Amino acid sequence: MGGGMNMNMIKQAQKMQEDLLKMQAEMEDKTYTAGSGGGAVTAVVTGKHELLELKIEPDAVDPEDVEMLQDMIVAAVNEAMRKAESSMSESMSKLTGGLNLGF
Repeated sequence: MGGGMNMNMIKQAQKMQEDLLKMQAEMEDKTYTAGSGGGAVTAVVTGKHELLELKIEPDAVDPEDVEMLQDMIVAAVNEAMRKAESSMSESMSKLTGGLNLGF
């Protein structure tokens, strides 16, 4: 095993790291949208898991049933977060070829 083989492996690892960082930055800038209650509540989050927007249809606001509105908000936000996480995991898996790098 020559020194050239080790340098090649190091260069490949460096390129993979650069690609991972670039892809991670791109994924963090993307937005993910999910709704609940048949579209009564819509949440938009970033890949950084930040809530950007929350839309509530006026007919979803029932002073007699605040709990249902709260549940719809939680469901929409959680689903948007799951979409963001799933997208990030899928992209990481494609880039690393299924290697488990602890991301």
